[in-house]
Amino acid sequence: MVYAIVTPPPPGCGALFPTLPGIQWGVQKSPQFNTVTHRAVSGYEIRAARMQYPLWTFTLSYEFLRDGAYAELKTLLGFFLQRMGSFSAFCYSDPSDNTVVNQAFAVGDGVTSSFPLTRSYGGFVEPVQNLDGTPQIYVGGTLQAPAAFSIVNGLVTFAAPPAAGSVLAWTGSFFYRVRFVNDHADFNQFMFELYELKQISFVGSPLNKV
Repeated sequence: MVYAIVTPPPPGCGALFPTLPGIQWGVQKSPQFNTVTHRAVSGYEIRAARMQYPLWTFTLSYEFLRDGAYAELKTLLGFFLQRMGSFSAFCYSDPSDNTVVNQAFAVGDGVTSSFPLTRSYGGFVEPVQNLDGTPQIYVGGTLQAPAAFSIVNGLVTFAAPPAAGSVLAWTGSFFYRVRFVNDHADFNQFMFELYELKQISFVGSPLNKV
């Protein structure tokens, strides 16, 4: 048996899921938690949450993938083959959830220098680690110069601790780091040089868990 070792994509994403024109409307996006539930005979329940943040599953379908000069089939199929199915992770830009504007992520205390970036979705807050480019960082409403901070895996470290009570916010874009759910994909040819992919799914979360 042969095993392969693949280095995970670096921050900023070395492998990015391709954007192709044949995708259908109706993209499915499913957050999933892991809760242990025990119910007594009386009906009383004890629950324990095993996950603080959800795993996100995305399911896409393509009504056409053109072969030949357009090379859409080879682009997507080649991307799947390079990932070796579910083995290697990549990054996906969710069109409905990939950008924040003036998103508050912490409040300075005059001592702490490092803070994780977050994004809020309907009041639920979770970390963001995979950035698309360099975001704008604000301290107390003032845009910070790039030399005033550094970012590694979504952790912002300031050259000097932000003043106590100052609101820290950011504006920028991010990716989901994911892997394919299955080790196989069904590409169906329905006309000459025309294929369809009824379903392709990948799972992950803003945290680098996969």
